[in-house]
This record gives sequence, structure tokens and C-alpha cells, in this order.
Amino acid sequence: MTQIFTMCFLLDYDSIIAIIRLIHMTFAFQIAVLIFSVVIHEVAHGYAASYLGDQTARYKGRLTLNPLKHLDPIGSFLVPLLSYQLGGFIIGWAKPVPYNPHNLRPGRWSEAMVAGAGPLSNICLALIFGLLIRFAGGFMSPAFLTIATIVVFINIVLAIFNLIPVPPLDGSKLLFALFPESFSGLREFFERYGFILLIFVVLFIWRLILPLVIATFTLITGLAA
Repeated sequence: MTQIFTMCFLLDYDSIIAIIRLIHMTFAFQIAVLIFSVVIHEVAHGYAASYLGDQTARYKGRLTLNPLKHLDPIGSFLVPLLSYQLGGFIIGWAKPVPYNPHNLRPGRWSEAMVAGAGPLSNICLALIFGLLIRFAGGFMSPAFLTIATIVVFINIVLAIFNLIPVPPLDGSKLLFALFPESFSGLREFFERYGFILLIFVVLFIWRLILPLVIATFTLITGLAA
């Protein structure tokens, strides 16, 4: 996957404080949940590509949940630490799972299916833990309820952020699948300047999307974030 998997907690200061007070999480545990969620995301890309005919990720040994195969020293540790200390949010990535789009089964939706597998895995994790909170939260220990809450929130953030149709995020692949071949030049333009667009989204657009994250969290869990 030729994308950076960003993020968690691109929030304003007051929202960060409110959520931290709610779930009583330590920074180290937030990192652990972020790594767990991003690894699932990456492996989902790899298995989708494998199902569609490309075995690059399998040959590279990336179809594993072993985080050591996926961690990026800068993106998985240094960047989250600096972003948390300087801005009060966590942002990071793992090593992208490689795949060759030319090996996928013919069809305009093949690359989109590989891209969509990542956010879909995060949505599934959010639903599993979120529905546990909604229907069995009263029987959970405070520790497990805390774990489930942060897993749900981080995976909602990952799913929604990665579905934004800006390269190199997964949503761009889904959008490009709708374009006819005659729009290939437009795709190349967006991919060339995608990182600049991504910075713009992070700095100016993400706060407008935050209410959707909060609403989705409340809808799934029944809790107020």
C-alpha cells in the first residue's frame, strides 16, 4: 500500500483533555492501541491484495500480526511522541504493506477493494468493541471498559481519516476507481501534490470532521465522548 497511515487524535486541546479524562489512558497505552489498530489495517490490505491475486505482501512476510514486521521507527514511535508532546494529539503510521496493482485481477475496482480493506478492518474493530460496550458495558471491569473505549475511538478516527479522498489516503483510491481512464492525468496531479493536500486537511479540515467522529462513537457505544 502506497499510503501513509496516519493518526489518531487529531483534536483540539479541549477535546483531547475531555477524552483523556473519560478513559484515563496513559500515553504508552494509547500508542499500544494505535499500533495494534494500524497493524490490523495494514494486514487487511495485504490479505485483500492476496485474495485478488497479488502475493507481494505474502512473499515479503507482511501477512502477520507481529507488530515488529510493520513498525516504522519514525512513524510508529518518534512522530507520535513528538506530536503528543507538542500538540496534544497522536499521529503516526506503520510501514505500508507492499502490493503490485498490475498483479491484481483485472477490473477497475480491484485497487479500490485493496484500499477499502484497511478502513473496513477499523470499522469492524470499532463495531465489535463498541457493541460490547453498548450491550455488556455494565458487566465489564473498569479496566476492560477503558480498553474497549479507546479501541473504539481510535479505530473510528483511523477509518474516517483514511476514507478522506486525498492521496495518499485510502479514500483517494476509492475515488479514483470512479474516474474514467481519460481522467488519469487528474489522478497523477492529485498524487503528485497529495502530501500538500494532506497537510491542509490535517491543519484546516479535520476539525470540521471531528463532530462526525464523536457522533459515530456515541452511536456505536451509547457513550458521550
